[in-house]
Amino acid sequence: AKLKSFAAKIIQLLKEWTETFPYDFQDEKSMKELKEIAHRITQCDEENGTVKKIISQMTQNLLMALSARSQYQEIREKFRQPVADKGTILKTKPQSTQKDILSVCCDPLILAQQLTYIELERVSNIYPEDLMQIVSHMDSLDNHKCRGDVTKTYNLEAYDNWFNCLSMLVATEICRVVKKKQRTRMVEFFIDVARECFNIGNFNSMMAII
Repeated sequence: AKLKSFAAKIIQLLKEWTETFPYDFQDEKSMKELKEIAHRITQCDEENGTVKKIISQMTQNLLMALSARSQYQEIREKFRQPVADKGTILKTKPQSTQKDILSVCCDPLILAQQLTYIELERVSNIYPEDLMQIVSHMDSLDNHKCRGDVTKTYNLEAYDNWFNCLSMLVATEICRVVKKKQRTRMVEFFIDVARECFNIGNFNSMMAII
């Protein structure tokens, strides 16, 4: 009876650990240790197999979480392109085919909503271990070296890059307009977008626009 009670506590610990910090189990050694512990726990409840089902579901959820993060990282790597290449593509495109943001979306509310969807997608992929990795280096005397560790936390890096990309998009859209009247209209449009972002509660996009 004591063994079963202890096993239940271990299962709860492993369940919360795998759900909150799945990256701790991404290497083979950690996964092997997890499987060994799981095997020993299942032996405590061989009669009804309840523990075995819970362990099996926990392992399946962990593998799905690791797979989803791996796929997300692969997708980001595919879309990552040097800034120099983007500039070359823009120059080679005929002026007539280069659309400004107003020709794509002229409603500030809709654009603010779309920016919020992107923000939520980026935020949903930031996990506690991403933050813990930064916190663990805060005690360092030279905090400027923390940036090297941030690049290991791909999801935080993606969120940081998105903020910079949005700022550059706003600046580019305003500066590429030649006529003063059109440029004023573009500035006013982005002010309206920032206001709509504020109303939604999307302060990150609002600050990027500002």
